[in-house]
Amino acid sequence: MNNLKLLLGALLLTTSQTMMGQGAKNIVISEVLTGNANSVVDEFGQREAWIELENTSFSTYNVRGMFITTNRQVLDKSLSAPERIKLMSIIPSGDVRTNMGARQHLVLFANSSPVQGKLHLSVAIPDSAAVWVALYNGNGVELIDSVTVPALAADCSYARVSKGWAVRNAQQVTPGIENTASEEKAQTGVDKFKEQDPHGFAMAIMAMGIVFLCLALLWLFFTVFGMVMRHLDTAKKVANKQPIKPITKTVEKTAEVAHKTGNILQEGFDLKGVDMEVYMAVIGLALRQYEDDIHDVESGVITIKSKDTGWDDEYSQMTHWHDPVRPTDHNAPTIPTTPQLH
Repeated sequence: MNNLKLLLGALLLTTSQTMMGQGAKNIVISEVLTGNANSVVDEFGQREAWIELENTSFSTYNVRGMFITTNRQVLDKSLSAPERIKLMSIIPSGDVRTNMGARQHLVLFANSSPVQGKLHLSVAIPDSAAVWVALYNGNGVELIDSVTVPALAADCSYARVSKGWAVRNAQQVTPGIENTASEEKAQTGVDKFKEQDPHGFAMAIMAMGIVFLCLALLWLFFTVFGMVMRHLDTAKKVANKQPIKPITKTVEKTAEVAHKTGNILQEGFDLKGVDMEVYMAVIGLALRQYEDDIHDVESGVITIKSKDTGWDDEYSQMTHWHDPVRPTDHNAPTIPTTPQLH
């Protein structure tokens, strides 16, 4: 029975270590910044070099107990695990941020001390020289990931992108977020165009198209402008013709009368002693003058209306062939109108 328990315990321990090893391999070094002049600050407002880890899987994994080092001596296979661990900096426990969820990122500060925070490591990173950064599993033996960071300028980082690793300037640094978003942003439209059109054929076609488009717009503009100028005289002639001219005179007369009336009323208001009846009389005279002026404006159009005179009436043409109608006398003898034969 005891042997069975020991076998099950050993099997469980081996399985858990295997699962932990598989989970640790999903953790990679994502980005490294060596010279922090204007980048992220820690809890105390200080700026240190930092290392970003990324969980590439869709499961959660806690990176506490893993090691980070910049000392290449750990590559010596003759070193035992305790000797190798002494050359490393451990990621301490006690911070919930070390429990990295799916596709999450974690920023660890270097050149610092764990007493300043759970995410501060004592690993040394120079700010003006190339440096090798390695991530080891919690056993201190298994190398999970490593990268050689070149000498970087201040606030520049070395980031993992879709095509490998690339140096990022201060505007492209992405601590705590996905690097591919910055990679897409970093590639400008000109770079994409150059990549898609290496021989410049599309550029030449586009330039010629723009030139022809501008010429077409100029032709359209001058064509419309010429049409407007050609019809300008016609528009002036139409404006001077009837019945627009009488209407124009009417408007001018109305404006003149209104101006005179306004002047009279303004003088009346200035002379505060004038009676209101005088104002009413002035307004009445102005309206009367307005009606007379409007009446005197003739349109200049002669209108001939038709009238039936009856000159072509057939009955009126035939009346001189008949005797005039006499009044009827009922007592007089009737005279036959038929001629008598003799």
